[in-house]
Amino acid sequence: MQDFTNKIAVVTGGGTGMGRALVTQLAAAGCHVATCDLAEDNLALTRAAAAEAGPDVRVTAHRADVADEEALVRFRDEVLEQHDTDHIHLLFNNAGIGGGGSMFTATRESWERTFNVCWGGVYLGARVFLPLLAAADEGHIVNTSSVNGFWASLGPDRPHTAYSAAKFAVKGFTEALITDLRINAPHVKASVVMPGHIGTSIVENSMRFGGMNLADMTDEDRRLAEEMAAVFEASAPVTADQAAEVILQGVRDERWRILIGDDAHALDEAVRANPEGAYDGLSLGELTN
Repeated sequence: MQDFTNKIAVVTGGGTGMGRALVTQLAAAGCHVATCDLAEDNLALTRAAAAEAGPDVRVTAHRADVADEEALVRFRDEVLEQHDTDHIHLLFNNAGIGGGGSMFTATRESWERTFNVCWGGVYLGARVFLPLLAAADEGHIVNTSSVNGFWASLGPDRPHTAYSAAKFAVKGFTEALITDLRINAPHVKASVVMPGHIGTSIVENSMRFGGMNLADMTDEDRRLAEEMAAVFEASAPVTADQAAEVILQGVRDERWRILIGDDAHALDEAVRANPEGAYDGLSLGELTN
């Protein structure tokens, strides 16, 4: 799919970060876009940015929780109606949050919320929208995993179980889809995206939408988390816009495996070179140097 002009794309988690960047860049490329998020204020900003980037395309914004199948079915039906279509060409299962780091200290609610958004959102998104991709003359599904989809760690001092488990599931599912699509819908391609540190609002969104359990946090914990969110986004070596550019070029190139960032490439090489040593109490810097 070299040209996105007059194609129809669905992007989950389009309110901020890579989702907003994908929506805006697709609109600029002449693609009609439907995007969902839980934050209607952020969706409004995305829609405004996309309208400026692509004034001649249709961009619709929808409130939906990707962990809720009924909400995604409702989103799909709105897409069919508002875009006057019976198919889509592109599906970006992008929504994600963090949280549920430890099986010992995190609440079950926090753990399952993170897993259900990061994995369930991809699985349910595929269940709901794959028939619409198959109904098009060409299609592409893009599932966002992470470097934590092949290295289940943030380093030796921070458990990272829920997010890592979800992202491993996304990676394996997408790889398995390649054969499933080849047999049942050969005109539809699949890609898994594995970003390193990207400048997004994932920490802020995790606090806002349930990955981090604010009820169990003190005022000081919240303050530190808010500071961490700002530092995480500001210190990233790759911006959300740059990440979206890499993803869309990966779609054009029909690459099934899309790594984003020098850190992602370095970590991938390090884990492949020494898988037995990947969890020997090493930080990212120590593992890749």
